[in-house]
Amino acid sequence: MPGRADVSAFPRQTRKSSQGTDTVSDHQATLDPIAIASPAAVDGKARKAVWGAAIGYAMDGFDLLILGFMLKAISAELHLSPGQAASLVTATLVGAVLGGIGFGMLSDRIGRVRVLTWTIVLFAVFTGLCALAQGYWDLLLYRTIAGLGLGGEFGIGMALVAEAWPASKRARASSYVGLGWQAGVLAAAIATPLLLPAIGWRGMFAIGILPALAAYFIRHSLHEPEVFVARSKDKPRESALRLLVKDRDTAKLSLGMVILCSVQNFGYYGVMIWLPNYLSTRFGFALTQSAVWTAVTIAGMALGIFAFGHIADRIGRRPTFFGYMVGAAVMVVVYSRLTDPFELLIAGAVMGFFVNGMLGGYGALISELFPTAARATAQNVLFNIGRGVGGFGPVVVGTIAATHGFQMAIALLAALYVLDIVAMWFLIPERRGAELA
Repeated sequence: MPGRADVSAFPRQTRKSSQGTDTVSDHQATLDPIAIASPAAVDGKARKAVWGAAIGYAMDGFDLLILGFMLKAISAELHLSPGQAASLVTATLVGAVLGGIGFGMLSDRIGRVRVLTWTIVLFAVFTGLCALAQGYWDLLLYRTIAGLGLGGEFGIGMALVAEAWPASKRARASSYVGLGWQAGVLAAAIATPLLLPAIGWRGMFAIGILPALAAYFIRHSLHEPEVFVARSKDKPRESALRLLVKDRDTAKLSLGMVILCSVQNFGYYGVMIWLPNYLSTRFGFALTQSAVWTAVTIAGMALGIFAFGHIADRIGRRPTFFGYMVGAAVMVVVYSRLTDPFELLIAGAVMGFFVNGMLGGYGALISELFPTAARATAQNVLFNIGRGVGGFGPVVVGTIAATHGFQMAIALLAALYVLDIVAMWFLIPERRGAELA
């Protein structure tokens, strides 16, 4: 049947008995003898894990946005060409992809906490060195290595939180980590216009060290989740990357998640990069007005992420994703046809709720689909592939807008969410309440 997969490929699934207790069938237990029970309750360790992961993901959003704000000032002082300035962003993203793969695989081998501590130190040191850069080549090197540190944040943080929280609250915990990105973007949008004129781009890089130091001290006191400790005693012979495509069923899961993550990032970047320009050219909004509309959209995104986690824990991953996908498809079409400023304001928040709210579910879903031996690798590799595809979103939207108008470009994004629905239906099974293997 569509949407289902061979149960033997997955960790055991719990169900509620008539007395409300979790039970596991003998058949399932036989298929998966190494499934480890999730923590029974949310304790201080679990909450600290969320904070430790969310701060790192916030720094991802904060760093990339302030870099965009600072490119003009950096170019002026270091006499960079437009191509050299743009390459600083590219180098950071390339570093993030490589770091995501490398550190993800390493964390699956030696531990989430240990590697997350290393990545934040790496980021902090080389972000600090950016403030001391004397020219293009040393700054490019520092940005690349800082990107390596950032690359591990999303996947390893999501894996850590999924393993540290009870199965019944796994999605909402992942959504709290997802809120870190929104917090980082919002902080950068507020802080950079205020601080950049006063302390310059070197001072902004120096400030970027402070959250990293906070994350280091939080992570230094974290403990490895019990499921990882138990599972690490049985080291796999295959590499974590190979485990993502070890058989037909697993390859289908990986393909499905690549599609979902690609659409997620494509839709986000396609909408958010062009939104200020759309508001300005069509409605004559000044920068301040566009900023307000963009901020309201981001607020809608944050609410959507928060709500997704709670809904997914109550009714399941697939129904929640389906609801958000349909909502996203409808809202991008509705938004492209509005002309009233107040309607645009409200619709922007609702569109953001659905378009980016799904970010609250990927951490839990990927964690439940892949084993402990490859969980962080799966998070980083699959989501970063999606981020790479999503990077073409602004280019595609801009190209279509130039020939057919921005309304048409935004409306066509709705087709992507139809693809999302198809991929979820045929490739991704329901995993709510599953114990991690």
